[in-house]
Amino acid sequence: MTSILFEPLQLNETLTLNNRILMAPLTRCMADDELVPTDTMAAYYARRADSGLIISEATIIRPDAQGYPNTPGLFTQAQIDGWKKVTTAVHNAGGKIFAQLWHVGRVAHPYFFGEGDVLAPSAIGIEGTVPRMRDLSYQTPKAASIEEIKQLVADYAQAAKNAIEAGFDGVEIHGANGYLIDQFLHYAANQRKDEYGETPENMSRFALEVVDAVVAAVGNERVGLRLSPGAYFNMDPDSRDTQVFDYLLAQLNTRSLAFVHVGIFDDGMEFEHLGGRVSDYMRKRYKGTLVGVGGFTPDTAQRALSEKRFDLVAIGRPFIANPDYVSRVKNQQELEQYSEQMLAELV
Repeated sequence: MTSILFEPLQLNETLTLNNRILMAPLTRCMADDELVPTDTMAAYYARRADSGLIISEATIIRPDAQGYPNTPGLFTQAQIDGWKKVTTAVHNAGGKIFAQLWHVGRVAHPYFFGEGDVLAPSAIGIEGTVPRMRDLSYQTPKAASIEEIKQLVADYAQAAKNAIEAGFDGVEIHGANGYLIDQFLHYAANQRKDEYGETPENMSRFALEVVDAVVAAVGNERVGLRLSPGAYFNMDPDSRDTQVFDYLLAQLNTRSLAFVHVGIFDDGMEFEHLGGRVSDYMRKRYKGTLVGVGGFTPDTAQRALSEKRFDLVAIGRPFIANPDYVSRVKNQQELEQYSEQMLAELV
């Protein structure tokens, strides 16, 4: 199959992707009890190494970042060593892999990290219970102090350094889907009255400080950022949020990142607060390499790239069902359909 999907893309001066299909980050909760990646995980990622770039499952930067069971970390030597097995396996199979750096903010639970506060921009909790652990209800978080925010920024940078030590080709900062960085970007979750709240500039400050610290730690060409301006996970919409993303994206244009990765759900969906489709909004405001994710089929992915809505497309659940997804699409073979049973198994 001749397609723009299989054209290489030079991501930066040192990293050229073999094709434009990324494996999206897929939380599988398969690390061991010390949050160390396992040999089975190494085999899992290596089987998918023919993607242009793998974005690892979301990986927590420190203990209080955890909100789901058995999610891997990048803050102990054992975790770094575990990830080395994964990156070595991927590289030996000819692939490339970035680590997604994660703090869940108010979605965290002390069950996972013992004593200590759940941190968020503001002391605004969410309803519900922890996935896979329905007996654990979410707690009202503590509004992070300025000192705690500075420490969070430093811990993102240290996790990025740890990722490079572990052999990753770069990192993607998780700034989307209702987790910590995204919470600072939305009025429903951020009601601070200091330099991290109230205005688009202030509400973007934490995200930009994290980006700048990670860039300083590992280099701009090794850093991507995940955003979701069209999505509201665990928070209510607010039309003012668009002004925050307008400001944030303008600032990101000056950073020369490897890419910005944005969730679209369905590129036919239109969002009033964004003035239409997410892809149109992002392409108009962000000038760098843009990755789209959200229910792409091979045909819709091809169309999105051909129309220059995105430079790269990320594929999620189909990669669970089809470890050889790239080969199947290239050879026009039928794809296995994803099922919930597959999600429960590491295949």
